[in-house]
Amino acid sequence: MYTTHGHLTYCTNIHAGESWNDHFASLRKNVPIIKQQVAPHQKFGIGLRLSNMASYALLDRNTFDTFRQWLDENQCYIFTMNGFPYGGFHHTEVKDQVHAPDWTTEDRVAYTLRLFDLLAALLPSNMEGGISTSPLSYKYWHLPGEQPGIMQQTTANILRVVEHLINLNKSTGKALHLDIEPEPDGLLESGPEFMDWYEHQLLPQGIDFLRDKLNYTLAEAVAAIRRHVQLCYDVCHFAVGYEDHHAIVKQLHDKQIGIGKIQISAALKATLPTSQTERGEVIDAFRRFNEPTYLHQVVALKEDGTLMRYPDLSEALNDAHNPMSKAWRSHFHVPLFVEDYGKLESTQEDIRTVLSIHQQQSLTAHLEVETYTWEVLPENMKLPIADSIVREIKWVHDFLGLPN
Repeated sequence: MYTTHGHLTYCTNIHAGESWNDHFASLRKNVPIIKQQVAPHQKFGIGLRLSNMASYALLDRNTFDTFRQWLDENQCYIFTMNGFPYGGFHHTEVKDQVHAPDWTTEDRVAYTLRLFDLLAALLPSNMEGGISTSPLSYKYWHLPGEQPGIMQQTTANILRVVEHLINLNKSTGKALHLDIEPEPDGLLESGPEFMDWYEHQLLPQGIDFLRDKLNYTLAEAVAAIRRHVQLCYDVCHFAVGYEDHHAIVKQLHDKQIGIGKIQISAALKATLPTSQTERGEVIDAFRRFNEPTYLHQVVALKEDGTLMRYPDLSEALNDAHNPMSKAWRSHFHVPLFVEDYGKLESTQEDIRTVLSIHQQQSLTAHLEVETYTWEVLPENMKLPIADSIVREIKWVHDFLGLPN
């Protein structure tokens, strides 16, 4: 739904299913219920997740027309998409395969181009559109000495998408951007890493690419890259890395790098007591969230202020009594509207900080709630999915002080 602070929605990667029939069944079941609760008198925007399989199905003209007719009949529209998870995302062990295929592959490029063609066809003419995507690759898949070559290869593929978006803009008049989503243990896992890549890899490589391909001037090339490649600011991911949101936003502004979308999400955190008994109680609380579907990277804050990273919660649990660690944050998306989990807390305060900055500076036109872990939460935290989504959207709505 459109608000004075941008379009507010939720990401449909929350819903299980990989075929288009599964996707569409979830939309028909849940979206009207959610819309009635949060936007009964206006159009409701949807943050659409399409698997690779589903994206192919939607190329069929009859299937596409049926979907667009359903959107019109239900007063809904598509303005953002999640192009990060390519294949199975529920009811299977996802773990590091959420990054596969990565940006070294033709499959990732083709999938993203297909999504943009669909978004260009679905996007209302008076809006910009964005698609979030993976942080190039998964860091542990590559040896340190391989990373410069991987950076060049993945960036070259990103630039193929930029060229496509330039051409789509010329043919449709619609402004579309690819929103790179840093994640713990991604090839780009933090704000500083993303900005360093943007300035020292994407821009130089992109300037040469657009000069050669489209005969762009330096100024034209830089403007096109800034317009079509932006940041997906996943609050959970930045919170897990203990990042300073004020500093990151200022640096992005100073470097003229856009934020295409804020994904509003919360992680788990806790201070680790020095008492072994009390620390054990905190660790036991984390253990309840150790499940086999998704990666739940942990970043530990050490006594000297430096960080120690664990690829998954299970590995952190094996090192739980490391005396150097004084706090943990875990990449486990938990409900926005709960801050206190007993021995644990959520990083809800990070959401408050980012949204407060957004209220003052208008960082983006796209706000997307993204808690995709409802099915793997501990049993006592599970609620009917539509009710949970409504509570999350209303929590953001109320925090922003929007009128009912």
